Amino acid sequence: MPHLTRTRTGTASTRVRTGFGIPGYAHPLVAPAEWAELTRPGTPLHWVVLDVAGGPGSRPDPHCLEAAARLRTAGVRVLGRLDAAHGARTFVDLLPEAQRYADWYRVDGFYLDRCPAERGALPDVRRTVTTLRAIQPEAHIVLGHGTHPYAGYAENADQLVTFSGPWSEYRWSQVAEWTADYPPDRFCHFVHGVPRGHLEEALRIARWQGAATIYFTDRTDRGGRMDPWETMPGYWDEIVSHIGTGVSE
Repeated sequence: MPHLTRTRTGTASTRVRTGFGIPGYAHPLVAPAEWAELTRPGTPLHWVVLDVAGGPGSRPDPHCLEAAARLRTAGVRVLGRLDAAHGARTFVDLLPEAQRYADWYRVDGFYLDRCPAERGALPDVRRTVTTLRAIQPEAHIVLGHGTHPYAGYAENADQLVTFSGPWSEYRWSQVAEWTADYPPDRFCHFVHGVPRGHLEEALRIARWQGAATIYFTDRTDRGGRMDPWETMPGYWDEIVSHIGTGVSE
């Protein structure tokens, strides 16, 4: 079991709706089955990240337009991926990309990938989020830290990705104490390399650590040479069933 720095009273027994946040499949031409599967009725999706070409691209992509339209029709929230490059890119760089996502793909919000996590970067991230909400007042904003950031970030976005990495680290991970002050629907966990036999354990960790949005896959990054999120996990149907029926303690 994972080591916890603070017990989240009652989290495992509540009826918080666990669902998927899709970090971004490969282009629809490369991964057509993955994109088609996301519109299957009953799939517990919270949102899907759309990454056309490291961002929105230089012109509307017909295949991505079609994929985004199908998701919207199915009632799935679509987020445009913006690369914050750990703080190297500011709102000045991201604003034009966000506008293209909104104009071309009618996204429902934005995913700030590689978002910085330290306290000193918070004012710049806050300014970026404020600018994004000026473009789209109802935008759903997810900050993709990949680790527990300074607590102040939680007041500036709808959700935070507080873990993104391999199962070998996740199964022994600790949750920051300050997260207990927020409901599980504020946090996301992305874990790659999860063996099929450890799915229930991984789901229990997410629930005890208070993350309602998850994405687990048996794909790996092969030492940083591959993107583990580009394709669907081999046990997709099984994990959909697990989330749909819940996991007993």
